[in-house]
Amino acid sequence: MSASSNQHHDRFVSHLTRNTIALILAGGRGSRLENMTDWRAKPAVPFGGKFRIIDFPLSNCINSGIRKIGVLTQYKADSLIRHIQQGWGFLRGEFGEYVDLMPAQQRHAEGSWYEGTADAVYQNIDILRSRNPEFILVLAGDHIYKMDYGPMLADHVERNADLTVGCIEVSLQDATAFGVIDVDENRRVKSFIEKPANPPIMPGRTNTALASMGIYIFNAGFLYEQLIKDADTPGSQRDFGKDIIPSIIDKYVVNAYPFLDLQSGEQSYWRDVGTIDAYWSANMELIGVKPDLNLYDKTWPIWTYQVQAPPAKFVFDNDKRRGLAVDSMVSGGCVISGSKVRHSLLFSNVRVNSYTTLQDTIVLPEVNIARHCRITKAIIEKGCEIPEGTVIGENREEDEKRFYVSPGGVVLVTPDMLGYRRHYVR
Repeated sequence: MSASSNQHHDRFVSHLTRNTIALILAGGRGSRLENMTDWRAKPAVPFGGKFRIIDFPLSNCINSGIRKIGVLTQYKADSLIRHIQQGWGFLRGEFGEYVDLMPAQQRHAEGSWYEGTADAVYQNIDILRSRNPEFILVLAGDHIYKMDYGPMLADHVERNADLTVGCIEVSLQDATAFGVIDVDENRRVKSFIEKPANPPIMPGRTNTALASMGIYIFNAGFLYEQLIKDADTPGSQRDFGKDIIPSIIDKYVVNAYPFLDLQSGEQSYWRDVGTIDAYWSANMELIGVKPDLNLYDKTWPIWTYQVQAPPAKFVFDNDKRRGLAVDSMVSGGCVISGSKVRHSLLFSNVRVNSYTTLQDTIVLPEVNIARHCRITKAIIEKGCEIPEGTVIGENREEDEKRFYVSPGGVVLVTPDMLGYRRHYVR
């Protein structure tokens, strides 16, 4: 099964993207990231050495030519709001371009916050109507991927769909954690099941299912009708996957769009970094010689707020005290002072002091690691001050007394766990 022919996409894309509003759902906590989301929403979690997770769907919109974007916020959104204000204010309002923050405002029911993904959009329906889009692109704000939404919009129009759902191919074992789509040979959706025990198999495959990416394209008028209907339905959970999509499959044209590389036909890169193990693995992948996610691709840049910091510095060079980093990514403002960093990823303004060794470790911004430390397979949260002589990642039993240790053995260290609160981790 493949995406429809893209021979007409060049003709469609500029018109379609210009008449599309993207809504990024960024209000979730992401509790499976444990203490990393104690003081920030999941889309605001740092990723890849200099970015935040939400930079990826935002960059996809800009690179696709979609420059009317709403970011729907709710849970502990301060750092997310500041990041967008600082890094995403370059669009020109006089050209009809914007990245608007759309917090829960109790616009429809007194005392009601966003109650689900569909309700978040419904509560802003008056704003959407006033802007008169032709299409509405609904995106999750907490996934890592690079995607041109133009071909998906073209596919939506070519197939006369009321709704198109972006999908990835996953194994049947992994499919139990996703919303799974059952389709016919023409990619027409027959059913949508949340986290099924027995996922339906893709046509022509034996061990593969189609999982929802949380990407939806609606015809605007059709979306308004369905949101109003859902809001009037007793017992609805106000959710796209649980309520809206299952209710329309039999009556309307619901199209599945597989997220494949348009040249090779292979599955494109997409990661849900919703657990500590998944977050650590996705960051570690970036260190590889040829990672699946190419952050050096000048044709599809990932935009973000740039911290003003000097270049990274490596100091001291003798047998016992040498500042070096091997198979690692090191951001601006870092000082590797007489220490060794191996297969690790350092965000901005990290200092690693003499005689310390890091291995397979992610260090978030503004961390100071004192002398004579050994740290392996860990995530060090923003603002941590690691005391001299600290050993992490060598004895799980000891680590569990002080820190959070994931099922995969990744040790998460936060300022609170170290016995102080230097500042809220944002």
